[in-house]
Amino acid sequence: MDKVVAVRGGRVRGVSRQGLWSFSGIPYARSPEGDLRWRPPLEPEPWAEVRSAAEFGPIAPQPLPTGPLASPADPGANEPQSEDCLTLNIWTPEVPDAPRRVGGRPVMVWIHGGGFTGGSGSVFLYRGGRLSRSGDVVVVTLNYRLGALGFLGHRALGTGEGFVGNWGLHDQVAALRWVRQHIARFGGDPDNVTVFGESAGAFSIAALLGAPGATGLFRRAVIQSGGAHVHTVDDAERRAQRLADILGLPAVSRELLTAVPAPDLVAATTELAAQRPDPGLIPLPYLPVVDGSFLPQHPLAAVRTGASADVDLLIGSNRDELTLFGLGDPSLFEMDDDAVARWTALAAPDVPTAELLDAYRAARADRAESVAARDVWVALGSDCVFRWPSLQLAAARSSRSYVYLFDWESPAFGGMLGACHALELPFVFGVVDVPAVQLLSGSGPAADRLSSVMQQAWLSFARHGDPSHEELGPWPAWDAATRSTMVFGPSTGVVDAPRDTELAVWDQHRPLGTSAVR
Repeated sequence: MDKVVAVRGGRVRGVSRQGLWSFSGIPYARSPEGDLRWRPPLEPEPWAEVRSAAEFGPIAPQPLPTGPLASPADPGANEPQSEDCLTLNIWTPEVPDAPRRVGGRPVMVWIHGGGFTGGSGSVFLYRGGRLSRSGDVVVVTLNYRLGALGFLGHRALGTGEGFVGNWGLHDQVAALRWVRQHIARFGGDPDNVTVFGESAGAFSIAALLGAPGATGLFRRAVIQSGGAHVHTVDDAERRAQRLADILGLPAVSRELLTAVPAPDLVAATTELAAQRPDPGLIPLPYLPVVDGSFLPQHPLAAVRTGASADVDLLIGSNRDELTLFGLGDPSLFEMDDDAVARWTALAAPDVPTAELLDAYRAARADRAESVAARDVWVALGSDCVFRWPSLQLAAARSSRSYVYLFDWESPAFGGMLGACHALELPFVFGVVDVPAVQLLSGSGPAADRLSSVMQQAWLSFARHGDPSHEELGPWPAWDAATRSTMVFGPSTGVVDAPRDTELAVWDQHRPLGTSAVR
């Protein structure tokens, strides 16, 4: 059984699977190859015949997954890669015979993470069928340009509009415009779009909150383990020059870089990341760039002055975010007190290192005879990189924000991960019944119950702008005075200002509600 829908460029044929319609690999923009590298995306090339939408499109060029968590289900393991990757995927309970002007379903658009160098919208974990069935919503996932092709920034690559970097964010905006124009044909409500994403996807959404080009394209936003982390143009150009050096190029220029094959750009980016271009807060080779054009100012400053004031926000982080990164780099777990102090001074140079370390040690002193340097680093770093930036973004807004803290612990590797980065994903997408996923998420009635509660919260937020629901109970909006936070874990419920004694040092030196940004 199939269904044909007319979209920009031509017609696409979807398939019916287990009570849902799915449309995969729909082009939302032209292939950004050759002279179209490092330029905003263009309209897709039209096609004459009905295009099959039964298979996912190629993923963006990226490294193959490695490390202890790599598996055949990871992006890049089996999927073809191509610069011609700007496609999206849709899951919907119904394809109407004609677009509805009213009565469409809420739309949830997922922006994947992966450090701006990896990932895709077709990863098994992100497939939207379960969310669509659970909440009677339309789910969209997408691919965007990654690595040097998606985020390399330098004025020598200029296009005349003043854009520097952010090519992957331009792709995300193009996909959201496509959704606004077409989603009614797939049963969705273009006026009720929620963007949600994790890690680099969450960083992306935080940037889009301050991007004028994204205004009006989404009504709600869910930011999972993210904040307004950006580079200046100078930061971006230093990285571009290092990439050129790795490639053996005499200079950064559009002509020279356009001639470099995509696999070579991927390999050079991997080497750039290994060099750790800056030893500070976010050790990623690329981030969104405040270029004065696509991002006129730091997104946090933009939000504080009213940008995206009409967008409802759900935002939060995981208790032990950094353990996942320590798993990939065991030397981080082997740091002693002096090494943690050095890391802290680099990551938070504006906050007295001794005050931070004393606060985090004191908060753990009643739990063990001695406080391990590893535990201090995990807690302090998780707050520095993820939790405090999330609260800064919540506090910057004049409209409603809902804040969560995820503290369910993974059983993997003998429990060493705790409530690690990305652990909430299988609960939100409802896949904790999959045996391969259960190795990380755990299993049993408590895990199933937590997944149900979180899924329904995300779905309720997408539908109404309020994540409260019958099974969860009331979830009060966050404010800087009470800091009411929904804690998801073995005991789920609202806690006012959880772990506030540790966060007090951040509040003293990076106060919530101020105009200072990092």
